[in-house]
Formats: sequence, C-alpha cells, structure tokens
Amino acid sequence: MITKINISNFKCLEDLSLPFSSMTVLAGMNGMGKSTLMQSLLILHQSVTDVLHPMSHLECKGRWADLGVESDVLCEGGDSETIKFNLTSDDGEMYPGGYRFTLNKETREFIAEEDYSGSLDRRHGIFTDQFHYLRAERLGPRVSFPVSNEDVRMHRQLGRDGEYTPYFLEVFGSEKVRNTSLYHPEASSPSLIHQTEAWLGEISPGTRLYTNSHEDLDLVSLQYAFTGGAGETNHYRATNVGFGISYILPIIVAALSAPEGSMLLIENPEAHLHPRGQRKIAELLAKASKMGVQIIVETHSDHFLNGLRLSVHSGAVEPEEVALHFFEREHTEYAIRAKVSSPKIDENGRIDFWPDGFFDESEKALRELLRPKTKHD
Repeated sequence: MITKINISNFKCLEDLSLPFSSMTVLAGMNGMGKSTLMQSLLILHQSVTDVLHPMSHLECKGRWADLGVESDVLCEGGDSETIKFNLTSDDGEMYPGGYRFTLNKETREFIAEEDYSGSLDRRHGIFTDQFHYLRAERLGPRVSFPVSNEDVRMHRQLGRDGEYTPYFLEVFGSEKVRNTSLYHPEASSPSLIHQTEAWLGEISPGTRLYTNSHEDLDLVSLQYAFTGGAGETNHYRATNVGFGISYILPIIVAALSAPEGSMLLIENPEAHLHPRGQRKIAELLAKASKMGVQIIVETHSDHFLNGLRLSVHSGAVEPEEVALHFFEREHTEYAIRAKVSSPKIDENGRIDFWPDGFFDESEKALRELLRPKTKHD
C-alpha cells in the first residue's frame, strides 16, 4: 500500500506531501487540485504500463489521462522543468530520491532522469493491472455496451467510464466474491452477480440484472428487473431505468471484484444517487479498503463522508485507515497553488476540526434558516 506521496512541480502542486491510507478521501471546492492529485497517479500508471519502455518518460497522453502539452503539466511559475514523484509504501521509499522527469525541449517530452524500470515493485497496484480508475463522467444508461476481450478477459478491467461493466458481469458474474466481509446479508449466493444485485438493492430495492452478449456485433445488452410482492417485473432497458443505477454499477462491481493489493481511484461516487445510496456505497468501499484494496475517492458528498464516519463508529474500519484531505487554493506572487489540510476521524466517527468549506454547507444553510429575519431580509 502507498502510505505517502510527494509531488513537485506538477500543475498546481508545487511541493505537496500527502499521507495516504487504505481509504483516502479528497474534498474541497471545484478547481482546488483534487483532480490534479488523481492525475498524478494516472500518468504514473500509464507511464509504467508502456509495454516497450516502462517509465522511460512521463506519459502525459494515454488511455487513463490526457493532460495536454508541457505548459499544461509544469507548475506555473515554478523554478524547474523537472517533475518529481516520490512514493512511499509500507516498506519505505519505492525509489530513493523519487521518480524524476525533465522536459526535453526538442521532443517536448518529460524524460526519465534514470532507468526506473527495475525498481517497479509489482506488489503495488499502481504498477500492475490491479489498478482501476472510474472517472466522474462514467457511461450512463445505454441500450448496449462494448465488448473487449483484452481489457476484460485478459486484464479484468472495467474501463475508465465503466463501459465494460456489463461484459465483465457476463464473463465473471458466476465467480464467487473472494472477500467474504463484503457479502451482503440479502444476497442469494456469494457470486459476483448476486452480490452486485444485493448491493444495488441499497440504492434501488429488489434490483435484478440480466446481460446478454451479441458476439457478432461485439456488444452486450444490460437489462433490469425488480422484485416485489407481485414477483418479478418485466425486463427493462437501462435507458428506461435512470442514471443512478448505471452510474453506481461499475463502482459496486469494482469494489466486489478487486483483489487484495489493488488500487481503485473513484471520482464522485455520489453522482445521481439518493442520500441513502451515497452513505451505503461509502460503507461498501470502506469494507473493501479494510481487506487490502487501496481506495482513493474524490467526493463532494457529506452523505458519503458520514458513511465513512459510521463505518469507523461501528468498528468496520479503524480511524487510522481513513485519511481525509481538504484542498483549498492559495495565491502566491507568481501563480495559484493548492493548499491541503487533513482533519482526523476518532474511534467514535467524530472529526477533530472542520475547515471552512469542509462539508459544512448544510450547517451553514441551517444557521441561516434559524437566524431571525429582519425587516431588511
């Protein structure tokens, strides 16, 4: 597990040192640097997975992230043209001195200062296929979804948009979920498909999933049905069910199927979800993180945060297994920089301090509502 990351001269992160835990939560207003931190992990991973020359250069344009040209990547106003990433794990620094990439002005690439290929510890998800990223703009309801034997069967990937999730369920749905602590009490079996349905039931009760491959078209269809007092409904296309279930489905499947040692990056898991669903998905991810899946979440949801706090309060995870980071913006003489504060959760799920803007908008609105009106209001 990565326990700390140091980033120098990358976008708005001039010199950032941030501790990670099993579950790491990135919060803050828009445009404060949360996505930049996620992107640092994405470009490191896509630089590592260059088949011919792993880590020979910083791969700024790839399947996981496309960050533009060198001026988009270098820290504005910085005094260097070298970007540095230093990763620390349970065993110490992964590469003493960090991974350093310096701009070559002729090729406009960031070239590695050393040969790092021999230092890539394949026990860590960031250096392997056990790296998964689900971005905020996931694939919404569709009549059909793409098929990829390479991504799904060979690399067990869901796609950064979650586009391969239906095919993943078609291929691996009958497999038993290995992490027994994730078993939902109402699931009809330990299989991935039944566990997925049960966790979906926390968002939309009684949900049933049906996939059907169309191999001649390289497509798979996904339909939903719902159970209740009258039995099971007809099968409905995903386009007739709504966004919430389609948006959360890849996250549930990723959490249930990720093996120990994986790294899972998720943006806005709360998108299109009812508050109860936001809380329940936090509880599922907390359980997955407890069993060796390192999870990094960017969120704006106080309901998601409360789900984590309740997980700590119930003893499902330990306080030190959750890291909270609140991103703000500070203006320097030359540019804008990210500034980060890190509140702590105690064993009762309480947070030691609440920076202004840290999931406090509901309380601010309530105070306004309770304030006596004046004749000027």
